[in-house]
Amino acid sequence: MTAGLVRHFRMKKTKVEAVRGVDMDIGDGELVALLGPNGAGKSTLFRMLTTLLPPTAGTATVAGCDITRDPDGVRARIGYVGQNHSAGENFRVRDELVTQGRSHGMTRAGAARRADEVLDLLSLTPLANRTPNTLSGGQRRRVDIAMGLVHRPALLFLDEPSTGLDPHSRAEIWDHILRLRRELAMTLVLSTHYLEEADRMAERVVIIDHGRIIADGTADRLRKDLAGDRIVLTLDNRADMARIAEPFDAHGDTVHIRVPDAATALPRHLRALDAAGVKVVAAQALQPTLDDVFLALTGRRIEQEAA
Repeated sequence: MTAGLVRHFRMKKTKVEAVRGVDMDIGDGELVALLGPNGAGKSTLFRMLTTLLPPTAGTATVAGCDITRDPDGVRARIGYVGQNHSAGENFRVRDELVTQGRSHGMTRAGAARRADEVLDLLSLTPLANRTPNTLSGGQRRRVDIAMGLVHRPALLFLDEPSTGLDPHSRAEIWDHILRLRRELAMTLVLSTHYLEEADRMAERVVIIDHGRIIADGTADRLRKDLAGDRIVLTLDNRADMARIAEPFDAHGDTVHIRVPDAATALPRHLRALDAAGVKVVAAQALQPTLDDVFLALTGRRIEQEAA
């Protein structure tokens, strides 16, 4: 990889059957979350970018190497943590890391030193002589990440890194992911269907559905531009609905109003309803979630499809 590389990967209409055409650039040092429901094409896209699946059309340059013309160059420069566990069930964790280093051309001594470094980096040193089949889900996931870091990649792909983990283990994995980014200045590209992960952790969110990118930007910008704030008002009775002049989204005795800024719009709407003689018994000013963004774009919710 040349110094000063501007983009860690660039895609132009790269596709296979499950990914229908994607254009995307990712620059050095970004933390990008690919968000979408199960079956959206996230893993297929990752397999193409990591040379595990050849595209049927288009081009992609990953870490300065073309994925079809120089797949070995791509593999040498990236780390990939798939959804399945990387380490053998019955081999000691440190031995697996040493073997991984050797497969990347390191000397035995160099691979051993690097194994110890990544064990320390991911707080795995006490588990070095354990076998993966004796570890918890969160510990095994850290071993998987360690396997992807042995050869010091500048770009790391993480496919659903916290899926299936309990809340404590998920939080622990994210602590390590963010620390890797902070301490190693890595570019991280991960896939997830957990809305709160993409919302809170990623600097950039790419929403994918049916193999297509349908939105790309910061979580704040996507929420503001594609969903908007909401005011939710509960009226004293349904009869008051007929006394409201504006056509709002009504659900029983509850009114939903889309507004640019709920915090400032709520008092104005309450004053107008009071002047009209409409009694409001409860009021909420709500900011949109990424699920609201997905709903606005597709008419469906990620949370329902991921359940």
